[in-house]
Amino acid sequence: MEHGEDSYRRFLEGDESAFTELVEVYRDPVTFFIQRYVHDLCTAEDIAMDVFMQLVLHPKRYRFDTPLKSYLLMMARSRAIDWLRQQKRRPTVPLEDAEGWLADAQSLEETVLQNERARALHKALSTLPEDQQTAVHLIYFEQCSYADAAKIMKKTAKQVDNLLYRAKKTLREQIGEEVAV
Repeated sequence: MEHGEDSYRRFLEGDESAFTELVEVYRDPVTFFIQRYVHDLCTAEDIAMDVFMQLVLHPKRYRFDTPLKSYLLMMARSRAIDWLRQQKRRPTVPLEDAEGWLADAQSLEETVLQNERARALHKALSTLPEDQQTAVHLIYFEQCSYADAAKIMKKTAKQVDNLLYRAKKTLREQIGEEVAV
């Protein structure tokens, strides 16, 4: 049993510090997974807080039959897609009005992508179709198993494998074999 499930059981039994442990362990993976969908770190943090709040508000929904991380990422994907659907109905902000936000996002990206190799990989990843990006993120950045990634993406493990194969092939063509995942 993973540490997350153990902490969640302790939380359900009344240990409030166990929930703090859960948030500390899973906050960053959940937030960055959501960020891949919404492309805004602040929004991703808000959605991630909502995901954790669901654990508190609906404690009986998680049945311990899948890893807690997978359950959280499934909820995160669902919430991110819901947010994207809502955004389609809202008017967009002109690019001229968003210059300050873009500068903040670029400085954050510069901090995260400090060397040339990481920049090339990031750029190449952003050109992949969204399903391939998600598969690469889950398998290589979140270290999910193929089965867990398949559950999160609502695909079969073979489909995830095929997505990864195509993604790696495209990345090798774009940035060379020594940099590809």
